[in-house]
Amino acid sequence: MSSFVLKLIAMFSMVIDHVGDACFKQTTAMNLIGRFAFPIFAFQISEGYTHTKSLKKYFFRLFGFAILSQIPFMLFRSTYNAEGFVLNIFFTLSFGLIAIFCYDKISSSSFELIKNKTINTCIKYTFSILPAIVIGILADALNFDYGFFGIAIIFLFYVFRNNKVLMSISFALACIIRYALTILTNGYHYLYILLCLFNILPIIFILLYNGKQGKKIKYFLYAFYPVHLLIIYFIFGIIF
Repeated sequence: MSSFVLKLIAMFSMVIDHVGDACFKQTTAMNLIGRFAFPIFAFQISEGYTHTKSLKKYFFRLFGFAILSQIPFMLFRSTYNAEGFVLNIFFTLSFGLIAIFCYDKISSSSFELIKNKTINTCIKYTFSILPAIVIGILADALNFDYGFFGIAIIFLFYVFRNNKVLMSISFALACIIRYALTILTNGYHYLYILLCLFNILPIIFILLYNGKQGKKIKYFLYAFYPVHLLIIYFIFGIIF
């Protein structure tokens, strides 16, 4: 399965999710399908970081579309009377990119705090994880879409990119922890279990990824996000 196919699955899932929000204004089966989208996009950030020719251009593309998409995102949220100010998913993706950049630079550096190699390695990897934690906390504080969880799974997909077993286990655990905390905060509801399960399921598609790019839809994918939000707003916020 190529990157192109993964992106199509994520885009289809995202549209189903957003139409479900705007149409029914409550959690439905459409939102369960919608849980497929973000993990795939998060995985693509990890792949994008690995293969991009210019990290600076990649980041500014993501961040530029984050700014461009914010008004369409707010208009879309108004269709189902969502409360609170939330920053759209491109902010999460762009800051997730920073998190893996910091990890990569620190973990691959040659600095030595002490002479003991084992302890020095542990210290170095501890420092390399800290930026991701700080960025995750910031994502929660600024109300990024998916918040700390979003940054965490982008980070985990990159850290364990060469070990599919560890990548799958860490991703599943992150999903379970996220919804366990939701249940502790809001009380038990069977929908949280279903949402957790459907959030984990896209790992199947990710594991089928063959490392090939397939057709290039880079700018189409970026533009698709704000455009589809505006279309949904026009249909469900103005017409209906």
